[in-house]
Amino acid sequence: MKSFVRLALSVFAGLVAMGTAQAADVSEIRVDWATYNPVSLILKDEGILEKEFEKDGIKITWVQSAGSNKALEFLNAGSLDFGSTAGAAALIGRVNGNPIKSIYVYSRPEWTALVTRKDTGIAKVEDLKGKSIAVTRGTDPHIFLVRALADAGLTEKDVSLVLLQHADGRLALKRGDVDAWAGLDPIMASAEIEDGDVLFYRKPENNSWGVLNVREEFAAAHPDIVKRVLASYEKARTEALKDPAKLKAALVAATKLPDTVIERQLERTNLGYSVIGDAQRQTIEAAGLALQKADVIKADVDVKTVVSALIDPSFASAALGQ
Repeated sequence: MKSFVRLALSVFAGLVAMGTAQAADVSEIRVDWATYNPVSLILKDEGILEKEFEKDGIKITWVQSAGSNKALEFLNAGSLDFGSTAGAAALIGRVNGNPIKSIYVYSRPEWTALVTRKDTGIAKVEDLKGKSIAVTRGTDPHIFLVRALADAGLTEKDVSLVLLQHADGRLALKRGDVDAWAGLDPIMASAEIEDGDVLFYRKPENNSWGVLNVREEFAAAHPDIVKRVLASYEKARTEALKDPAKLKAALVAATKLPDTVIERQLERTNLGYSVIGDAQRQTIEAAGLALQKADVIKADVDVKTVVSALIDPSFASAALGQ
């Protein structure tokens, strides 16, 4: 019995030492924040990661992502360790060779729709034929647009895409430089409330999940740190759910947008999920197959295999005990 206890204590000490060694190998963790990821604002503003890793002497560096495409660029370049994207955008990144894993859900949003001004006469997707559309390539709004066009019997060749970051797309629509815009909240909510722009095509189920991604190399080298980051994320998500006023205030401060705009964004944002799994896999897979049908993903890509390689529930399950 004593030998068993000694063995158990030895194993436990080894595990503790392993976790300590992992932390000792890291001097900095680079994490993004984004206005389309409300949980990240609570995480940042409350200093939750800083408190978690203070005892290890690990610095937390914050980088703003203006869209999924930017988060994916930063992850691919190694300038981010953790980045927020839409699930379908993460899939496109993985297909294109970005070595990432999707490991956590920060929201179930309806954050994108197709938007136009009141005076364009555009009322349905079919009306976009021959029109100009502002879009940020490689993001959920872009994927949403491609699927909407396909459902209407159109392709990107039937329209004129104007490639802009989300905020610039909204301004281009406002100035009359484009006829429509594939929008993203909270900028889309601002256009809707402040400019009276019309969300003429909505399909909530075609909005893919908000997912947190990690560089595959980082996750393999530092699994304990990944779990601690996710446990911190869960604290922030719980705080956001417990104190909606604090969440709204954080978004207002970060975006400099009115309360009414942020309220509209939050009405369309469900923060009731965290562990990534089958539901996300099914949604992302459906998006990938639709994009493949629309010739955005090459025909020889095995979408199901790529999605399986992308989604890794093990870190969140271990960190959150689910």
